[in-house]
Amino acid sequence: METSLPILSLSAAALAGAAAAFPKIQARIALSRAKHRSLTGHSKMSKMVARMVPHYEFDIDDFFRSDGAPKDVAMQRQDGFFRLAGLYGDRYPKGRALTAEVTERISDLQFTETYRVPFQYSRLVREHLGTSAFVEASSGVTVTDVDGNVFYDLTGSYGVNIFGNDFYKECIAEGEKRAHALGPVLGPYHPVIADNVKRLCELSGLDEVSFHMSGTEAVMQAVRLARYHTKRKRLVRFAGAYHGWWGDVQPGVGNPVSPHETFTLADMSEKTLHVLRTRSDIACVLVNPLQALHPNSNAPGDSALVDSSRSSKYDRAAYTEWLKKLREVCTERGIVLIFDEVFVGFRLAAGGAQEYFGVKADMATYGKSLAGGLPVGVVCGRKDLMRRFRDDRPADICFARGTFNSHPYVMTAMDEFLSRLASPNFRSIYNGLDETWNGRAKALNDRLATQGLPVRVGNISSIWTVYYTEPSRYNWMLQYYLRAEGLALSWVGTGRLIFTLNYTDADFAEVSDRFVAAAEKMKRDGWWWHKAGLTNKNIKRQILKEMVAVRFGR
Repeated sequence: METSLPILSLSAAALAGAAAAFPKIQARIALSRAKHRSLTGHSKMSKMVARMVPHYEFDIDDFFRSDGAPKDVAMQRQDGFFRLAGLYGDRYPKGRALTAEVTERISDLQFTETYRVPFQYSRLVREHLGTSAFVEASSGVTVTDVDGNVFYDLTGSYGVNIFGNDFYKECIAEGEKRAHALGPVLGPYHPVIADNVKRLCELSGLDEVSFHMSGTEAVMQAVRLARYHTKRKRLVRFAGAYHGWWGDVQPGVGNPVSPHETFTLADMSEKTLHVLRTRSDIACVLVNPLQALHPNSNAPGDSALVDSSRSSKYDRAAYTEWLKKLREVCTERGIVLIFDEVFVGFRLAAGGAQEYFGVKADMATYGKSLAGGLPVGVVCGRKDLMRRFRDDRPADICFARGTFNSHPYVMTAMDEFLSRLASPNFRSIYNGLDETWNGRAKALNDRLATQGLPVRVGNISSIWTVYYTEPSRYNWMLQYYLRAEGLALSWVGTGRLIFTLNYTDADFAEVSDRFVAAAEKMKRDGWWWHKAGLTNKNIKRQILKEMVAVRFGR
């Protein structure tokens, strides 16, 4: 009997310890279940996998038959490739030479030139299909490069350009005139700021405004304020969403250091809502409304286009319902809901994504489209969340500052932008906007289907992505045929096409003709040949075999 007492005491202690640990284990399991099952939802695993991927590249023979194509198809492709190379050499001599000259000294260009296509093909593409990084003029919906070539602009300046280059040039020119008397005097405000903050509060439906130097900085400040006021540290972002390149919102590949306070959870998931309902350490949830176009997937780019599994799943009603559920949970749990509208702000509706989806955020961030194209970031938020100090704790502050936060030229250009946006005549540009762009996407898809071309487009209003209906390792080649037809693309290629809202039906018809022509030539040159029964899974298995062979020297 005497010996059983210590045993009972130890057992009771063990049970008590297990009971105390059980809620933490449950929370950990719930968090794991709320992550998206792809690498996009597992940042640590994605970084580990990225470190394991070996470098290898195809020689000129394997380049054209990496999918097992017969010799005649490989020769078709090779002839088409070098035909394009000759056209590029003739058409872009000055631009290519200038790009080659500065690439050695501009690290950004070294990155973008290398990652336009899957790395196995990159060297040969850079040698023969080098593009020009330089344009020197814009007009209407076109840009002109240094060789005098005119392109229809599908880059949208990475989301900045909503209303057309001429619109922004006017904003900048008129803003410069108004700021000229003050010049680059920093610190005190230009009087025009009073108008800007009034309009921003009206558009966002929020109480206060702070200015920053970029969209990335605006998101940083919104998150910092949320943490300050909730006294919580955790940030929730959704798998695949982009919120700038700073550490806390880029926990996977691309960030050398893994943040410890960020949860990357699945978009449009009840399991995610469960995590938000049951944890008490979450300060804020970041939403990038652009993810409605491809939930839980990274921003699409041709450098990762190794097969045809890219898709577009935009469902406005479903995404609206998700945001409403998210709003309800955040309100219930005292979590700050932040809409990151740096990319989509004022493109979908005059009141941004909040108006478009009918969901009110606690804070919203905006970017360069707001300042007539000049660099800026803006945070709009509820009054209680924007305060950077505590009345009863004078040393307890939430610091943020920047030399160029309210540059006079930026502020006057912003006022020009906001003044135009406030005009009823201008505001009419949003009337029937979705119907217009959905109709254009459908018309192009119908043409592509009729022509038997394995290409389709998906869209959220004027933001488009290209996806493919048949398995292929060579879909990334389409970007070079599109450029040859006079369509200007950003470095991500067919991953994202961004139309400005001043595209007329005639302009779009011309783009459609060129898009179809490019796809027809690509098909003619054999790039979409594939073996019977080929699937995207087969392609991925083949790539895995190649990597294993390189890794282990087989």
